[in-house]
Amino acid sequence: MILLDFERIWPSVPYIVGGIPVTLAYTGVSLCLGFVWGMLLALCKVSHIKFLKWSAGFYTSVFRGTPLLLQLTLIYHAIPQLTGYSISIWEAGILTFTLNSGAYVSEHIRAGINGVDKGQMEAALSLGIPYSLIMKDIILPQAIRIILPSLVNEAIDLVKESSLISVIGGADILRRAVIVSSEKYLYFEPLLIAGLLYYVLILILTFAAQLIEKKLKTT
Repeated sequence: MILLDFERIWPSVPYIVGGIPVTLAYTGVSLCLGFVWGMLLALCKVSHIKFLKWSAGFYTSVFRGTPLLLQLTLIYHAIPQLTGYSISIWEAGILTFTLNSGAYVSEHIRAGINGVDKGQMEAALSLGIPYSLIMKDIILPQAIRIILPSLVNEAIDLVKESSLISVIGGADILRRAVIVSSEKYLYFEPLLIAGLLYYVLILILTFAAQLIEKKLKTT
């Protein structure tokens, strides 16, 4: 027989819900910074300079080929040891999620750039338009439009991955649920509430992604 005691948990629900802004802050800031970093990496990947292309490819391979939890713990614990700088939980989280997200975003953007008709690049170059202006005004706007649904999916993944910040003490949804569990000596109920909160956030983002896809199909 399963016995659930939500009555002891209800007073702590607002505390767990208070982790939503923290989760969204990590997600939003990291996604924005990761987009900028991913854009730079993608431009390196499509560059004709072999060193830039190789470096960006190697970087992406490393961050996509190692666990995010390992990256987070390394940055949080290794930076103070190697540099003497006492990095905060917020800084470690944002830096890790940005570096990791940038690797994935760069692949999305690279695919979007390659998805644009190459004839447009050739036509613009034949007109004497500088390469930088072609990328900024012609290629990238179309590439971003192509990959917009993929970027929303990246945001969805980042919401779930941000729960790893709880491992180093970040006061997000999961961390608060674990604290309540240890205080109440009830583990299923707080974690169930945390799971429902994550699920609602993901549903909202998924719905937004579907709206974007429908709008792109009709334009």
